[in-house]
Amino acid sequence: MNKLKFSQDKGSDFYKELIEKTDQYFSENKIQKVGNKIMVFKIVLYFSLDVLFYSLMITSTTTVGFYVFYLLMGLAILLTAFNISHDAAHGVAVKSRFWNKLLFSISFNLQGNNAYVWGKNHNESHHLYTNIEGSDIDVLNNPVIRMTSTQTLKSFHKYQFLYAPVLSLLYSINWFFVREVLMLFRKSSRTISINIPSIEIVKLILFKFIYVSYMLVLPWYLLPFGFGTVLLAFFLNHFMVSIIFTSVLGVSHLSDFVQHPTPDKEGKLSISWPTLQMCTSVDYNASSTFLNWTLGGFNAHAMHHILPNISHVHYLNILPIFIDTARKHDVNYMNMSYGQAYKSHYRFLYKMGRQQSFIPRTYEG
Repeated sequence: MNKLKFSQDKGSDFYKELIEKTDQYFSENKIQKVGNKIMVFKIVLYFSLDVLFYSLMITSTTTVGFYVFYLLMGLAILLTAFNISHDAAHGVAVKSRFWNKLLFSISFNLQGNNAYVWGKNHNESHHLYTNIEGSDIDVLNNPVIRMTSTQTLKSFHKYQFLYAPVLSLLYSINWFFVREVLMLFRKSSRTISINIPSIEIVKLILFKFIYVSYMLVLPWYLLPFGFGTVLLAFFLNHFMVSIIFTSVLGVSHLSDFVQHPTPDKEGKLSISWPTLQMCTSVDYNASSTFLNWTLGGFNAHAMHHILPNISHVHYLNILPIFIDTARKHDVNYMNMSYGQAYKSHYRFLYKMGRQQSFIPRTYEG
């Protein structure tokens, strides 16, 4: 991963005033930036749903019931990741550092993925160098999807807007079975250069065995439906999770409105870090109570990137501050409907598959 330097611009002043105003908001209301009683309720709710649907799945008496509860369990686990794991990864789910780490580790590792590696990649690569080729793991060279103008344009890329939805079905399968396994052998391009502690290597392997055991082996052993039925449920669950995950996150950074800034030869960008976050992230329905509740604030992605030290349970209250401050400093804030964001996402895939260079559209919200 290439480490970069930033410049000063109007985004720097925007960020400074935004921090002052949000700090004032929390101070005047005598509340903390971490999760509140709502977050505690969500922690109890989502973990309870995880256990409930797994219990119902593992005691199913019909094939239909088995599939329904298996998929509901998968959905509950994904919502746990959106609402609990992500905030905990940033240390803002609760006040206690110990409980944040525990919540993150439990909710992430029990999905068969390694919390340590993902946390390092997410915080030290994606959040720091969003959408920058060679520095952000999420836009590193993909062999089949072209995401930046610096990547080689190949003949099959003209069809990527058609095959991308199909490939999205395999996102979590690839993550679980391929990406993290390759990390063990330093063969994965989807990670920053970090030394994985020996204990994390053990945990990565161990939790994958645990995940396969409780998601595949145990249902097959306890239930009378046969291995084929359980295996199909396993893959259907991963397909469902992958579609939702990529639909929620893909539209935020892969859009024909966003930029992919390029540093100079000395590794310096001509913009500030706050400007980078604002020009590379699209929000959709940022004021929606429903999406804030279900997606854990992922729909307010630009605000999250600018203020990762604030729990998503506060987003709806600080959104007006965020918008007003951006407007005051003439910083472009991209917030649109999900339908607009979704269309922009596929326009981006279409253009990147047919054009050598790419000029983002101007957002005039």
